[in-house]
Amino acid sequence: MVRSIIAPGKYVQGRGELGNIKEHAKSLGKSFFIIASPNGIKRTKPVVEKSFQGENVKLAFESFNGECSKGEIERLRQGVKENNSDVIIGIGGGKIFDTAKAVAYYENIPVVIVPTIASTDAPCSALSVIYTDEGVFSEYLLLPKNPDLVLVDTGIVSKAPARLLVAGIGDALATYFEARACLRANALNMAGGNITKAAYALAELCYNTLLEDGLKAKLAVEKGVCTVAVENIIEANTYLSGIGFESGGLAAAHAIHNGFTVLSQCHHLYHGEKVAFGTIVQLVLENSSMEEIEEVIGLCLDLDLPVTLEDMGIKEVKEEEIREVAKASCAEGETIHNMPFKVTEDDVYAAIMAADALGRLYK
Repeated sequence: MVRSIIAPGKYVQGRGELGNIKEHAKSLGKSFFIIASPNGIKRTKPVVEKSFQGENVKLAFESFNGECSKGEIERLRQGVKENNSDVIIGIGGGKIFDTAKAVAYYENIPVVIVPTIASTDAPCSALSVIYTDEGVFSEYLLLPKNPDLVLVDTGIVSKAPARLLVAGIGDALATYFEARACLRANALNMAGGNITKAAYALAELCYNTLLEDGLKAKLAVEKGVCTVAVENIIEANTYLSGIGFESGGLAAAHAIHNGFTVLSQCHHLYHGEKVAFGTIVQLVLENSSMEEIEEVIGLCLDLDLPVTLEDMGIKEVKEEEIREVAKASCAEGETIHNMPFKVTEDDVYAAIMAADALGRLYK
């Protein structure tokens, strides 16, 4: 048995840390190619330029076209070549991260990830999700290493809408339970090895942090302030969950999320919102204790995360539609097969319906 854990080369988090990007990134190169949305460039360019002021470096800012596609990656690679850039910086959200990581991989140069939201655990991972130019999923690009630096300015992240932070909590909520399932099944993690005690401890710490600080952080961000609880939740959503999912492994919760993507009624939800309900379904599949299920549902209710099919946007429950979700959740190669027991489409259908009933009971 081979155990493995992977992580970014360096993780830095703090209020105002974007203003110190020079100190954290200067050892990586001398010519920086910075990818962000047009609005992201407008908001962050003065801060980045001020940080590098007086240094013998070149900064090239390039607007992201909105889709992590092969065409966009190739366009940006051309910009890197024209500017003789030797470091990529991606500032923004998930698709910008994935694009920056892909460009850096193909150009074989370091990459810095600067999240401006904490809605997923993607910033730390060695993975890019590639879409077509029209936004249709194309493929996963598995990368040989994680980002060289992940820099999180919590002053910026805490100003984003509270729903985004809460969606990140929903995504992080699955981390411990999926790692636990993979450990019980002796399943491989995303790094191709078995889970280490370190990765499992981080996954467990992630869950405990969500329970302790999730509601406090949501309330603080709704007021536009950054408290210790917000700092803790940003770390949980970004780093603890990032290491936890990649080096712990995925199981039923994320597979069930993928299953719900077949229903148009759920398309308005963020990734983490669907994952939160998928976590409850996984607990039902495992026949977890009522104490554990109540704890998870209680946190979701505190944070306004979905606990019923109606919360997921499904106003009229049709058996054939839920069975389509169950079928997609159990597709060949899905992570639901990392559960420590065989899971069938009938099992998933039953667990979804039971999770909905539990959610309605506690609402």
